[in-house]
This record gives sequence, structure tokens and C-alpha cells, in this order.
Amino acid sequence: MNNYTHKFEIAENDKLKTFFEKDNAEISTVQNAFWRAKTKSYSATFFKTGKLLIQGADVSDIVKKIERDLISCSKDETALYSSSADIQAIDIIPVNHIGTDESGKGDFFGPLVIAAVMVDETNTDILTKAGIKDCKKIDDKNITKLASIIKNNCIFSVVTINPAKYNELYAKLKNLNLLLAWGHARAIENVLEKKDCNCALSDKFGDEKLIKNALLKKGKNITLEQRCKAESDIAVAAASILAREQFLSGINEISKKYGFQIPKGCSENVLHTAKQIADKYSKEELKNAVKTHFKTYSQI
Repeated sequence: MNNYTHKFEIAENDKLKTFFEKDNAEISTVQNAFWRAKTKSYSATFFKTGKLLIQGADVSDIVKKIERDLISCSKDETALYSSSADIQAIDIIPVNHIGTDESGKGDFFGPLVIAAVMVDETNTDILTKAGIKDCKKIDDKNITKLASIIKNNCIFSVVTINPAKYNELYAKLKNLNLLLAWGHARAIENVLEKKDCNCALSDKFGDEKLIKNALLKKGKNITLEQRCKAESDIAVAAASILAREQFLSGINEISKKYGFQIPKGCSENVLHTAKQIADKYSKEELKNAVKTHFKTYSQI
């Protein structure tokens, strides 16, 4: 296969760009397109029409990754989640269940945070009426208030992997999905230590066997479900808010420590700030603030 095309939503621009950055592609600007991602093996261009074009001598490997990690959320799967309450009506997911989600995965600075929240008959209505929804639909300034409501009404766990530890684990595992699976499993286990539950739901980021294999004694008997758009579920949405709150706290701590306002994401401003920290302190010290496997680190 020497060329490949697929139509994406324009809103998926950042998600696509992060995907190629993690594949160590060099991102550049190009006329009539948002960007071009280039490696020795392929060139990928995301046009302003939403069309993604990949060309190369053999693009089979990168296409497999795209179809596995980006296109696995098919229209049929997405149709299951037409509203935040819909998942409660799906028989396979009981009202009493655990939801997990993460924050910081695509951010150069700050920790990777994974949270788990258990919902049941007593707190589902409370969370719904409070306006709990996917954190990406909530302004960061309102995250702390909503997180407080979740913590006061739910059993939860927040697993924070700070940059230094993240870099250590990634160096051993060489795979982000394995690291995510470990974090999701720990968060689920921590909740199960407080109260038994038979079902857990997370957003789909890889083979669900990764999480199952990372579960310990408490989690071995739980039914684990991974679904695209799982953040439509109230438990997963609540977990996304707790994870986001802790991630923002981590960003604030780094800002105070180094005396720079730390930007989120993986932009040119992020690269500029990282260079300032490296110049003022050292490149070695920078490892305590960033995820070193990102292409941005190799640019410094």
C-alpha cells in the first residue's frame, strides 16, 4: 500500500496531530492544509476539508495504527451514545458500575492522571443534575467545583504519575497503552478496595486485555468494558473531571516550582517554555516536568 485516504471531522485536528507527533513525525505547515507530518516512511497531510492523505513506499504499518487507534470508533459504536444518559439504558452496563478516564496523555508538561469513579442508584441523579459531563466540554475554571461534588458523593480513586516516574515507567514499557492500562487497573483496584462492584467501563485506547492483565486479585472477577465515546457515560465523565482536576493541579505545581506559566498541550508555546526552563535550570532538570518520549523533548 503506497497511499491511503480517510475523512475525519475537523474537530479531530489536535487528536490527529498528537497521534503523528507520538509516531515521531516532523510536523510542518503546508498550503491548503492544517499540517503535514513526515517520517522516513511516510508523509501524512491533513487538509482543511477534513481529508487525511498518507503517501509512501509502503504505508501499511501506519494505516494499521490509524485504523486501530483512531477509526475503531465506528459510526455504529458512536450511535449507542446519543446522550449522556443513554449508556444507562444499555443492558450490558448496570447502574452500579465504575468509570475510568485519564488526563495529560497528550500534554508535554505535567503528569498523567487516571481516575476511577463508582456510580450507583444513590448518586447518578446527583451527578446528572450537577451537570457532570466529559471534562472536554467544561471550562477548566469550573472543574474544581464539579470535582468537589463528585468526591462528596462517590467512591473514587485518582492515580497520579508525575513526569519523573512517567519517564521511568515509559523507558521500561516502551508503550503508552501499557502504561495507561497499568494506571486504569490501579484506579479500579483502589475503588474495589473500598466497595465491591461487578462492572467497569473505560474509553477505548487499546486492547482491553491490557487492562485485564494488569488487574490484581480484587479486579479479576470484574466485567471490564472498553467503548468508544465512553465519556458519554456519567461514571466515565466524572472520572474525566477528577483526572483533569489533578492534572491542572500538577501543571500549577510545575509553574510555581520553575517560575514560568506552564502551557497545556504540545504547541510552539510549549516548546518555547520548555527551552526557557532548560536554559534556566538544565535539560536534566526538565525531565522532572515533561514527558521525554515526546518529539518536543528531542527538539530542545
